[in-house]
Amino acid sequence: MRQAAAVFAALALLTSCARQDAGLQPGPDFQKKLMEMAVAAKPGAVIELPEGKHTLDANISITVDNVTLKGKGMDKTILSFAGQKTGSNGVLATGNKFVIEDLTIQDTKGDALKVNGATDVTIRRVKTEWTAGPKATNGAYGIYPVKCKNVLIEDSVAIGASDAGIYVGQSNQIIVRRNRAEFNVAGIEIENSTYADVYENVATNNTGGLLIFNLPNLPVQGGSYTRAFKNKIYANNTGNFAPPGNTVANVPAGTGLMVMATHHIEVFENEVRDNNSYQVSVISYLATGNPLKDEKFNPYSDTIYIHDNQIGKGGTKPDKRIAKLAPALGDPIPQILWDGVVDPKVKTAQGTLPDERRICIVNNGDASFANYDFANGVKKVSRDLKPHTCTHAPLQPISISQQTPASGASSGGY
Repeated sequence: MRQAAAVFAALALLTSCARQDAGLQPGPDFQKKLMEMAVAAKPGAVIELPEGKHTLDANISITVDNVTLKGKGMDKTILSFAGQKTGSNGVLATGNKFVIEDLTIQDTKGDALKVNGATDVTIRRVKTEWTAGPKATNGAYGIYPVKCKNVLIEDSVAIGASDAGIYVGQSNQIIVRRNRAEFNVAGIEIENSTYADVYENVATNNTGGLLIFNLPNLPVQGGSYTRAFKNKIYANNTGNFAPPGNTVANVPAGTGLMVMATHHIEVFENEVRDNNSYQVSVISYLATGNPLKDEKFNPYSDTIYIHDNQIGKGGTKPDKRIAKLAPALGDPIPQILWDGVVDPKVKTAQGTLPDERRICIVNNGDASFANYDFANGVKKVSRDLKPHTCTHAPLQPISISQQTPASGASSGGY
């Protein structure tokens, strides 16, 4: 009995050392104490934040491995950076095995939640929001892991980002599931990333719903092998409010799901509808009209498999970027678009992609289609789906080796 009591006492002592919420209460000292805890955190620390709306004027930085930042609920613990004076991020984490859950980050000067260069990242039931509505002065990114490995983003909400609400960039082994992105320029972005599953998310009222693409001039290239499935992508018709010069400033309002300059992408069992420009598009980087100076960058899309989606109506009020195609494409704009641009290094003698690299589009109901022949000035638009009646081997599900267990039911929010 004495031995058991000693063990329980030791466990209690370890638990009290790991949990760093003692004395962290709402009030004028909240920011100071939180920063002190973040700086003093040891591996295994759990920093618990109390209920309430807490005002901060400087970013919170987590640099130590294996730290958890935990609130009392998405709409119960709110960190407001409306008067931010120092830094631009709300929360910046660089340590491995970082967990953040059950809180809201509001009105940051720059990115709301950024995780840079970390392995094993869990973002769960986190809301990022700019409360004054869509504005160019809002921060660029809501939830923003970059150059990370083993990333899980689930049951979270992103509202009002002037670039992307939920963005995963230059990363690999990624799961983005059961989130909601609304009133951002781009709802959800998977950029220059490899091995991602994006599923059961809702993207609505953004400029563009879900974007999967590669960009040039970045350290990590060759993003590929992404599955996007069972998402609801609808009514993404908010005017583009990105600051001029941003890459997403070229995204047409009314974009549903866009695949650009990438490979080995599978899009299936999604509901895509009521987007004013188009529902689904596959394009090359060349279709953006932006200059391309990165000689190592592959600007073409191939090995794309779009199947078994519910694609509804739309395309009746295209953005000016798409409206210029309307004379050739008709009214409404076809629901599925391909720019028809083929990599000259791999095309066959007939000018098409070889079978193993084709753009396959099957079993999407009666969704209309157009290859709009961008490379030849939209002179020979084809509506023939027969060249795309093909299949690719299904991509394998993503398995993240390190996932923290879900801790409690979703709290508040959506």
